[in-house]
Amino acid sequence: MAALGSPLRTWRNLLRELRYLNAATGRPYRDTAAYRYLVKAFRAHRVTSEKLCRAQHELHFQAATYLCLLRSIREHVALHQEFHGKGERSVEESAGLVGLKLPQQPGGKGWEP
Repeated sequence: MAALGSPLRTWRNLLRELRYLNAATGRPYRDTAAYRYLVKAFRAHRVTSEKLCRAQHELHFQAATYLCLLRSIREHVALHQEFHGKGERSVEESAGLVGLKLPQQPGGKGWEP
């Protein structure tokens, strides 16, 4: 993980990932325990008048790590659904999967309809 970015951006991205997770269930993301925990943690670690707030930086790092986990899970599920084995495929389907087209069979000698 390179740079953390701003805590506000991390917060917004976390909310976006929670929305993606709860889109399948139909429940609002604000009703989840994860959302309530994140709100409570971010409010408890607001920037104070201190020059260096170690707890706030630690929370930001943990939030960015959690965001990375949520994104990775979502992308893994999407890739798994797209490329998961569905049994035996035809030659045309296999060629289309890798972006190739099979040549068209001309209607001449040896051609069977």
